[in-house]
Amino acid sequence: MDETTDECVYQITDKWYDIEYVENVLANILSRLPVKSLLVCKSVCKRWCRLISSQAFIDVQLLWSRKNSVYIVYPYMDMMMKLYLVNSSGEITKSINFPYCDNLSLLTVVCSFDGLLCCINYPWKVDSGIVVEDVTDVEICICNPATKKALLLPRGSLSKEKPSIGVAFGPKINEYKIFRFFNAKRISLAKHQSRVNRRQCEVYSSSTGSWSVIGRVPYYPMHSSHSPLGSNHVFVNGKIYWFLASNEDPLIPGSILMADIEETFETINLPKEVTEHSYLVNLEGHLSLVAVYDEDEIVNIWILKDKNEPEWELKCSDHVPFSNDECAEFVVARENEIFFITSNHNYIYDPEHGFWQELDLSSISEKKFPVAFAYTESLLSCGGRMDPRMEYISDKRSI
Repeated sequence: MDETTDECVYQITDKWYDIEYVENVLANILSRLPVKSLLVCKSVCKRWCRLISSQAFIDVQLLWSRKNSVYIVYPYMDMMMKLYLVNSSGEITKSINFPYCDNLSLLTVVCSFDGLLCCINYPWKVDSGIVVEDVTDVEICICNPATKKALLLPRGSLSKEKPSIGVAFGPKINEYKIFRFFNAKRISLAKHQSRVNRRQCEVYSSSTGSWSVIGRVPYYPMHSSHSPLGSNHVFVNGKIYWFLASNEDPLIPGSILMADIEETFETINLPKEVTEHSYLVNLEGHLSLVAVYDEDEIVNIWILKDKNEPEWELKCSDHVPFSNDECAEFVVARENEIFFITSNHNYIYDPEHGFWQELDLSSISEKKFPVAFAYTESLLSCGGRMDPRMEYISDKRSI
């Protein structure tokens, strides 16, 4: 009996070794596991550790993970610094302690892509003996909540007003560029020089680990008073989009600024007049405009069709399930649905069928969730595809 059992165990083990040494089979099996399980699997043996740490495996795992994206929700200015993963049914599937850097105060998440979050915070300064936020500066951090890693980027140029940022990803997996618009603060500038002429843009590249100044720009992304991010931007198919303020009202969008990974800029007209409660989202791989008209209690959803010339198409117009005294604080899209966060409620909207679903997030103690993004777990490095020397520097600045 014992001999038979030993023989069976030997045969099973022997077959497993055959499978294990077929790279594609083993990678295919492991790539479907959650990131938390993969981090444990790295300690099984050196072979597994090398496989899971390889860029090829990280890319395969990401492809599987993209099929199971959720929402990542962050209670803005939450002292607990906790992130929540929420599915389309409103079920909280996981909570994650926020990866932070020691010299950072409260963080704000500004975008999410392939498991990496870009976060900002405004450092503190002493003004007339009082400690206040320095809104003319911003610290930028790239985090991976699944691996609990974070990278604090080097400081950008000095600015005389609140800077705006946007993040572009690609063309390769785990490459990114951060565009930072600032009002140049230099003593050499002439006093009569206008503020517009001092506005510049600089770009941080994950491939170099440093900033490079593009120079003066004719446009500056608008700041939104109702958004905790300060400005709304979205990345779609290799391009970043921001709102530009209208000439009549600085709080209402008048057009759209576009930048691509090659650092070229263009402007795009809006389809019609919009309101202060307007958002840019990525809906089914297209740049989309979501505009909530409070007085009429309706929402218009436009999609930008990329043909020979950009052309807006009205996808749908529908009544909102909340009253005009309850404003939309944040809007984000995931695949073919849109997540609306209002002053008191949370809704998922299906624009194809005109269906609204209210989410019950009362199990979380915080009452307001001003920031949410589509999210998928990954093993991507916060530093991007850097050479070994840059990776070492990143580790020294990460946690």
